[in-house]
Amino acid sequence: MSGPRIALLGFSIECNRFAPPAAEADFRARCWLEGEALLADARAPTSRTLGEMPGFVQAMDAAGPWQPRPLLLACAEPNGPVLEADFAAMMERWREGLSALRGTVDGVYCNLHGAGLTTERDDPEGAIQALVREVLGDVPFACSYDLHANVSDGMVRDCDAFVGYRTNPHVDMRARGVECAALLRRLLLGDRFHRAFRRLPIVPPSTSLLTAKGPYAEVIEFGQERQKLLGPKKVANVSVMGGFAYGDTPFNGFAIIVTGPDRMACEALADQLARDAWAKRDRFVARLTPLPEAVQRALSTEVPLCFADVADNPGGGGGGNTMHILAAFHEAGVAETLIGIIHDPALAAEAHALGLGTGFAARFNRAPRDSFAHPFAAQAEVVGLSDGRVTGRRGLYAGNIVELGPTAALRLGGITAVVVSNRAQCADPVFFEHLGLDVGAARCVVVKSRGHFRAGFDEFFSPGRIIEVDAPGLTSPDLARFAWKKLPRPLLPLDASARWP
Repeated sequence: MSGPRIALLGFSIECNRFAPPAAEADFRARCWLEGEALLADARAPTSRTLGEMPGFVQAMDAAGPWQPRPLLLACAEPNGPVLEADFAAMMERWREGLSALRGTVDGVYCNLHGAGLTTERDDPEGAIQALVREVLGDVPFACSYDLHANVSDGMVRDCDAFVGYRTNPHVDMRARGVECAALLRRLLLGDRFHRAFRRLPIVPPSTSLLTAKGPYAEVIEFGQERQKLLGPKKVANVSVMGGFAYGDTPFNGFAIIVTGPDRMACEALADQLARDAWAKRDRFVARLTPLPEAVQRALSTEVPLCFADVADNPGGGGGGNTMHILAAFHEAGVAETLIGIIHDPALAAEAHALGLGTGFAARFNRAPRDSFAHPFAAQAEVVGLSDGRVTGRRGLYAGNIVELGPTAALRLGGITAVVVSNRAQCADPVFFEHLGLDVGAARCVVVKSRGHFRAGFDEFFSPGRIIEVDAPGLTSPDLARFAWKKLPRPLLPLDASARWP
């Protein structure tokens, strides 16, 4: 076999400083792929991992001969900081694998998230990139990142091509993997890229980082327009990173990275984009609907509505188990309503043991994960059961195998709640549909998700029929509710005194 020899590895988890810690078991439950298993998954019609690695591998396959050297790809659902001992063990696996390849590889692709933490480190992704450089030296090195990455100096320094997502909800992950393959091919042919980096004292609330419209969308679009105008001989990539507030790192902040062959063009464009983002700074705010108002909307609506429990988003480290909306809707008698997905393994197991058609007193949160998971009880009937193995059909999870574990649909008066054993955000209608529940027939649908549900449920709800509810939780967009320890203050929207440059 001929062609360039490319090492493949990855680490992807979004870490909420305020959530319970993650362990190796969380990665193995979601996506732990080593060696040939990594390649087989990337080339399969459906995959356990998200789109970047499949996009990269399949693009390299299509472009010509190459020799993949797969190591370890570890991905987990968003959570708290990873236990340092478990991350150190992963680092040792990567060190051993890279050391065995020293002098025999031509390039590296690393599939990263960018908002990871460990119980002792603020920048595990930077540590992985530094390890690649330490062991393999100055080989062409491309990295992809979620647009929620908190970008450290090391992350920019220790790669040649920095590629961030451009869509939120994330529907371009495969495309970004394809882009990394194209840029790595350019590097292998002799191109050299400069990276211009700007960080602003803005930590946007998560709900202000959608890319269909709004200030974030406008900055991204401006960058793409300028990149096209300048051309690939000057600028190869523009990445505008909104960041992840709940990471609470010393390098949190809205970040712009412009990669390309022309240093002056990259630096000038980075300045332009930074000025544009700063001019929009007052628009990066959270606008939420109070829970009592949401209840009234649910009771009075004449058209189907979607209510987003943005403060309990498992996609940002939330427990997926707060009861605030369910309890309020149930007490008010809201009917024809679906709620999902609620993480409660004990309740799901009880429903499976009881069987379909059984009525019982459903007790939620008998073993709460965090302080927001208050107990709630109501009479319920088991109306659906499954093993929780689904293949996503839309948005974030499209084409991905998701293991929800033993899953149950419980009818509580006019509300049907989907209860799962493995925590995940409700970003795909299939999480309801595989239990025989008809999303299109519901009057109200409550999803525990911050924004990715928009790409999954847009066939049912236009933006005007989506209500982001203000309720307590680990991912509340109201940043004033958190006891920040490491954010580089002052910054917006927390401090009116923040200035730039």
